[in-house]
Amino acid sequence: MVAAGRSPALSPSRAGDFRQCPYMYRLRVVDKIPEPPSAAATLGTLVHSVLEHLYDRPAAERTEDTATAMLEPEWRVMLDKKPELADLHDSPAAEATWLEDGRTRLRTYFTMENPQRLEPAGREEFVQFALPDGPLLRGFIDRVDVAPDGSIRIVDYKTGKTPLPQYGHKEKFQMKFYALLVERLRGRRPALLQLLFLKDGGTLVLRPTDQDLDLVEHEIRELWDEIIAAASTGRFRTKKSKLCGWCNFQDICPEFGGTAPDIDPDAVERALGVRPVALEESAGN
Repeated sequence: MVAAGRSPALSPSRAGDFRQCPYMYRLRVVDKIPEPPSAAATLGTLVHSVLEHLYDRPAAERTEDTATAMLEPEWRVMLDKKPELADLHDSPAAEATWLEDGRTRLRTYFTMENPQRLEPAGREEFVQFALPDGPLLRGFIDRVDVAPDGSIRIVDYKTGKTPLPQYGHKEKFQMKFYALLVERLRGRRPALLQLLFLKDGGTLVLRPTDQDLDLVEHEIRELWDEIIAAASTGRFRTKKSKLCGWCNFQDICPEFGGTAPDIDPDAVERALGVRPVALEESAGN
């Protein structure tokens, strides 16, 4: 059963984790096992921070030179907050190369948009909404633009490359997830969902329909039912795939000869609002 007074929550990234591997989802959400920072993810955070704060400047100052000059100071701010990030680079030269990769992505951004002509209605906007008889949905939207006629555009920056046509489901799900949230919160369906891939300059554009948002809500509810079912038993199955090569948990994964830590019913309840009664009853017997 769902514990009284708790608010189970789901974000696009955690939804993606469960789809990829329920066991990985458990280790991140329930066990909260720390993971080492990655250079790629940290670069993404850094570039996002620059693009967010670029819009603090007057329109005339939102130039490529301004953005690239902001990168290293933003990095120093990140290091002050999290000194352990310094371990990402084994030499000043490696750090310099990494920072130049960030500047390259910012230069690519300026080939895709002119920020001097934009005045976002929201940047890194935190959104959350509880589906009736469903989970609390939440996330951060990189940018929300609102046109003079009230039309809404959601923009998301990706520091990786554009996915091939047969892929990209994860990104499309994320944007429709946010579109559903924005529609419920603002009372208007976003007219345009736009993903900007800053590694190669590709763009993915979606124009969501009412049917799209009905389908993504159905998808979210089905996924949440699966998560709650796993939580209620305390059994989060492993799912081996080619993505395992990027997983930080191989040493404690049964698929790779590791031993899974015992699951803590209290931790399950804290994270998901569900106490795995069946697991406790089995232990009692």
